[in-house]
Amino acid sequence: MDITSAGPRDQRRFHVLGVPVDACRDVSAAAIGVHADGGGQIVTLNAEMTMAARSNPRLAAVIDGADLVVPDGAGVVWALRLQGVRVRRSPGIELAWDLLRYAEAHRWSVALVGAAPNVMERLKERLMVERPELRLVFSQHGYLAEDAWPGLEAQLTELNPDLVFVALGVPRQELWAQRLKSNQAGVWMGVGGSFDVWAGTKQRAPQWASRLQIEWLYRFLQEPSRWRRYLALPHFVWSVLVNGSQQRPAKQKQAKGRRVE
Repeated sequence: MDITSAGPRDQRRFHVLGVPVDACRDVSAAAIGVHADGGGQIVTLNAEMTMAARSNPRLAAVIDGADLVVPDGAGVVWALRLQGVRVRRSPGIELAWDLLRYAEAHRWSVALVGAAPNVMERLKERLMVERPELRLVFSQHGYLAEDAWPGLEAQLTELNPDLVFVALGVPRQELWAQRLKSNQAGVWMGVGGSFDVWAGTKQRAPQWASRLQIEWLYRFLQEPSRWRRYLALPHFVWSVLVNGSQQRPAKQKQAKGRRVE
């Protein structure tokens, strides 16, 4: 297979263990292009989500139907490299912050959904200081009673924001965004724990941990109670090594109204 690198406006789809992921030269440009093409969903794929998708058909279907699947985790980048596909890791938290900057500069309307009440309040305070021109039209924490969600969803549908970040955890955020984005012109993206980091209630792994590709270990040390989640990592590595020669052939992801080279 030819080695593929990523650049502005192109988007080529590959698969890791049968789960799709896109190679782009400029991930931010590709994400903005989703909005230009009429809106859609962005998924940030790591090893843990890849393994979850293999056992959760609903999540797998959401990822397969997403307009852009970003190689968020080092494991996914490594698995692609074994196929001869060279891409840079694109952390979802960085892509999301880039989109907020773009949204502020271009007067996009923005909605934030998820995280704990105190996290959402602190996040809004930070955004007022650092992104004072941001058009934040909707913000709601995720700790709501079940009967409150239909009203929230109706509000979002009426607002039809340009950009919606959802922090409800995997796979709930992906499934919820997929259901709500229908007939919406905006970009919907699950952001996991990004709100917590932006609000300052949790710390992101330092750069040295990122360079060594052990951010997962830093997160584990912060939240050891979630140790079961990390059992997916050795399973992912083993599965890639065993099944690497059986990867599905690459295909191009044709974005709406945009040619993919």
